[in-house]
Amino acid sequence: MAEMDFQAAQLDEALETAVTAAQAAGDILLSWRDRFTVTEKSRRDVVTEADLESQQAIAALLSTRFPKHGFLGEEGLSDAGLDTDFRWIIDPLDGTGNYVHGVPYFAVSIALEYRGDLVVAVVLDPSHDELFTAVRGGGTHLNGTPVTVSAETVTELDSALVTASLPVGISSPDHPAVERFLRVLVSAQHTQRTGSAALNLAYVAAGRLDAFFSTTLKPWDMAAGALLVTEAGGQVTTLNGGPFDVDVADLLSSNGTLVHSQLSQLM
Repeated sequence: MAEMDFQAAQLDEALETAVTAAQAAGDILLSWRDRFTVTEKSRRDVVTEADLESQQAIAALLSTRFPKHGFLGEEGLSDAGLDTDFRWIIDPLDGTGNYVHGVPYFAVSIALEYRGDLVVAVVLDPSHDELFTAVRGGGTHLNGTPVTVSAETVTELDSALVTASLPVGISSPDHPAVERFLRVLVSAQHTQRTGSAALNLAYVAAGRLDAFFSTTLKPWDMAAGALLVTEAGGQVTTLNGGPFDVDVADLLSSNGTLVHSQLSQLM
């Protein structure tokens, strides 16, 4: 990790601000249920007023407290900032498809990156009032209680619950991502596609899921969740086991047991 020349208190302040922003955004998402309209950004890729208002609220709170920091967000938010050491990576509504259809599996995701390293993570599930948080070196917490991955209970792929994110708008069953999913489907105990990468990663961190993978995610989909997993004792790499890069759409996360290498070999 890059040498950090700011104090732990500053990380705590960043976390506190991110939590406040996520809670404000979560309230907005809940308030918009049943009254939003849907706009299609591309085939099967949609956005609602809730996404936009949620991101505006997050950006406003964070930029007020940290005016020189950079920002990257799903809904067109891109600002390098004056202090290029810091970048906030924001997904105001991860799991829009679920949200649109009334499925309560969506989240607000906020991460802070310092000199290329993820240092603060917040994933809020407003439907179930679950707040997942992590600070680099401080572990992962769910509603203030420490959580860890499932390494002590699940050590092999054939006993693992695995989730995946597939590309939006797949038009052929021969798509490589579909073929990859099917290979895992016949090897893991259970394999699912749930629709929220941020929550999938949070669930890996909390020991509810044993692994999650994708080659189609954007930085805002996985930044916060990746830190949650590593701080909970899990492992995050590329599919072939290489170093994870939040700006590259290639992620394999797990509880860090043989499940990880077995999945990597299947890929």
